[in-house]
Amino acid sequence: MKINKWIATLLCFFVSFMPLTLTAAPNDPVGLLQYIADNMIRELKANQATLKTKPGIVYSLAYEYVVPYADLDEMSKRVLPRNTWLSASSDERERFKKQFTTLLIRTYASALTSYRDQTVKFYPLRSSGGSTVQVSSDIVSPESQPIHVTYRLINVGGEWRLYDMSVEGVSLIESFRAQFADILSHGNMDQLISRMSGHNTRG
Repeated sequence: MKINKWIATLLCFFVSFMPLTLTAAPNDPVGLLQYIADNMIRELKANQATLKTKPGIVYSLAYEYVVPYADLDEMSKRVLPRNTWLSASSDERERFKKQFTTLLIRTYASALTSYRDQTVKFYPLRSSGGSTVQVSSDIVSPESQPIHVTYRLINVGGEWRLYDMSVEGVSLIESFRAQFADILSHGNMDQLISRMSGHNTRG
């Protein structure tokens, strides 16, 4: 199962160097993204010497500091063709969400091991009305031109949750959806889940 290289670059935003002011998670989109980054930075710096040799550390950090602020139900629904999601059983949906979460975490962990002093600049929201918002930013690297990244969040029960990200206009959700749709064109939901499980197990 192919994972595009840009996804790893995109996910590196969580480890950009920003002020380490650790408080309760704020309830505004920009503040939430920075809160996630601040927590990850603190832990990554504390475990920097063993990140490459002990990837389990990165997995644990991602589950602790990132997963709670992602809307995995919304991501799972959006990443599949509409008809596939609607026709899937509740068991299939749960198994898919589990494997998709693992896939995201493994991609995320891979990105962290290739971090090279990138920094990030978040821009203020242009508008905050409605249940969804976009947060724009630039990832700045000493080795390349800035990369424009957009984060999409949805308000769930009064709390903001991340459900998609895009780099230079290319969406994470759309990229995975294209890969899954290709697999589904030659099989069914159960076969897709099996493929994902095999990929996650092999690493």
